[in-house]
Amino acid sequence: MTSSIHLMFLALLLAVITLFCTLVGAAAGLLARIDGATYATALLRGAVAFAGSATLSLALLTFAVTAGRP
Repeated sequence: MTSSIHLMFLALLLAVITLFCTLVGAAAGLLARIDGATYATALLRGAVAFAGSATLSLALLTFAVTAGRP
């Protein structure tokens, strides 16, 4: 594959990771709010879930890209 295809594939993966992490954060915040947490606490729980899923996803992406190199 050419370099531009690699960059386009990487940009697509980053967009998918961002969407996934946003959905995880929103779901965590919603579940916290349904559980009776205040708005501030629910927002904080959603932010922590977003950050955790983003860290894990980017670590796995880095591992996959590094392992794929010859």
